[in-house]
Amino acid sequence: MSVSSQSVRPAVSVVIPCYNVEAFLPEVLDSVLGQTLRNIEVICVNDGSTDSTLDVIEEYAARDERIVVIDKPNGGYGHSMNRGMDIAKGEYIGIVESDDFILPTMYEKLYAAARENDVDFVRSDFTKFKTGADGERIFWEEKLTPHSEYYNTVLNPADNLDVFNMQMLNWTGIYRTDFIRKHNIRHHESPGASYQDNGFWFQTFCWAKRIYALPEAFYCYRQDNAASSINQNNKVFCMPDEYAWIRGFLAENPALEQRFIGIFHYKKMHNLNFSFSLLAPEFQMPFLERYSKEYREAEARGELDESLFWPEEWADLRMIMEDPEGYCNNYNYHVEKQAAYEKAQAAGAFDLLRFHMRYDGLLDTLKIIVRRVLKR
Repeated sequence: MSVSSQSVRPAVSVVIPCYNVEAFLPEVLDSVLGQTLRNIEVICVNDGSTDSTLDVIEEYAARDERIVVIDKPNGGYGHSMNRGMDIAKGEYIGIVESDDFILPTMYEKLYAAARENDVDFVRSDFTKFKTGADGERIFWEEKLTPHSEYYNTVLNPADNLDVFNMQMLNWTGIYRTDFIRKHNIRHHESPGASYQDNGFWFQTFCWAKRIYALPEAFYCYRQDNAASSINQNNKVFCMPDEYAWIRGFLAENPALEQRFIGIFHYKKMHNLNFSFSLLAPEFQMPFLERYSKEYREAEARGELDESLFWPEEWADLRMIMEDPEGYCNNYNYHVEKQAAYEKAQAAGAFDLLRFHMRYDGLLDTLKIIVRRVLKR
């Protein structure tokens, strides 16, 4: 008798949101269905795909009854995630993006850690990968946190706000279903938007009392899918809109607002900076003007906690608040200088000399030459 035909609650429900991913689906589905933890439910949410994504899902579902298919009109990532989580039957909920894949022992090990330590969620390290020019895949591991003491121990984010600086990647872990439903933790639903995982991530850290991290990488995160939100710069206000939604969540929960408003603005600053770095030049100033206005208003309400920022971060934030145009010009100058340096370095010594003359001036260029000669 198969696992799914027994009257046994799945250990983990894995939600896979799918939109026009026919090329990637077989690999991700094979990796999820091949888990050593067999007692899983796999919820594939087809978000109005216009390619053969649904056909691939249904083909796999015909072969494996652990797959549950949701086919719906396009509503965006947040809507797909909420639909999938709403019907999940598992003790825990996992998330796998449809262009990634996972190692066979991922859910067995995460589930064991979650049960043994009785936590609201457990997360782990992960691996990034891309395909090189020769067609070979290149993999490199990433740590969830640089703090070794945060691994293999139960943590409460309310007791240590630095825990919020763990990497913001929901799919590296599993979340207790009763915890998600008790606190009505949702994804922001806004068709066509990006970064809708930020709100889910922030809510889980605000509500959780017991979290756990494993120092082992199971999840393989693709870096070369051009359709991924990390490779798009045309959705100018998606990140600010996501953080406006999170701010609304805090306003509805005054006790959480009081404890976490400072770290909210710190994380918001980091993610607005990331979003800004992806923008085309014509979108930079409209973005910074909104960024500046929102932080001036937050400062006036007494919501900013300077102690959470590194000095250089605080200096940058002050410049954005006080002189967004100056910040923009300074940022673009440094981007231009870095690109010119890399080009000159690749071209050779003469071009490198010309670079230093242009950007550093004669005196500093002479100092650079002397230092390099003395090091020989």
